[in-house]
Amino acid sequence: MFNAQSIKEFIKVPAHILYHVAIIAISAGMALSMPYTVSFLSGQFQVYWELIGNEKIFLLSAEIVLAVLLILFFNYTGWVWRDRRLARIARNTGLVFASSSRGIFARRKNRKLKETQGIARDIMVIGSTGFRTFADPRGDLHAVIKNCRKAKIMLLNPASEGAATRVKSILDPEITLEKFREQIRRSIAFLKELKAVQKDIRLKLYPDVPFLKMALSGDYIWVNHYHAGLDVQVMPEYVFIHNQNPGSLYTIFYQYFLNHWADPRIPEYDLETDELVYRDVAGNEEKRERIEETEEVTLN
Repeated sequence: MFNAQSIKEFIKVPAHILYHVAIIAISAGMALSMPYTVSFLSGQFQVYWELIGNEKIFLLSAEIVLAVLLILFFNYTGWVWRDRRLARIARNTGLVFASSSRGIFARRKNRKLKETQGIARDIMVIGSTGFRTFADPRGDLHAVIKNCRKAKIMLLNPASEGAATRVKSILDPEITLEKFREQIRRSIAFLKELKAVQKDIRLKLYPDVPFLKMALSGDYIWVNHYHAGLDVQVMPEYVFIHNQNPGSLYTIFYQYFLNHWADPRIPEYDLETDELVYRDVAGNEEKRERIEETEEVTLN
């Protein structure tokens, strides 16, 4: 007995042959009818030309329409050429996406990409407080940090001069140093919870004014700029992909993070003892101090 699958296979071969035969027949018909078609069109054109050849208004209108069409055509061609050139430059730098802070769909697409690239993988993050990035359940990296394989995170030291300078540079009166420090504490508390369930989480606290906000995972890097006087949330976010082009900015940003992570001036925060651990260039531990002590020194 023939089943549906065998019938489909039986019909598939002759149908494919009939398709090619039909294409050849149509092509032959068009080729054979070409002389008659041209003769008919030339005859019709001659008739219409005798009627409108002396109509100056029609000729002037046709000239204007043709000029407008030519202008539009050349403008479009120039626009396409410029866009292709810019796309080639962006491709060479590794830039694949740039999202505005106001674009809802762009932000959703970016968040989906972060989750796709970060979950069950290693991730590296550098930011200021980290609260809106991953501590807040609404943050883009909240689910990523919770489900990553390994995380290296760098946040701003709440007791540093860099934190105070960053707060002063933001014009929003609701942003105070105490709120800034509270957000960092909540981010640390979130990471401590993950560390308690055996997550491989490492945290360092840097003292300088934040410059770049970055997240690195998989083959992608997300970059924002901490502009003086502006909240980083209103700045565009750029996405770079790793490629073999030596001029790609991916390598530069990746090296930027590695250099900061290896800087002996930046202590590691021990999520189990709540101490700042200072190490030398070789990685040997030099001293420990609690973050409350550094805050007291800053206030004094």
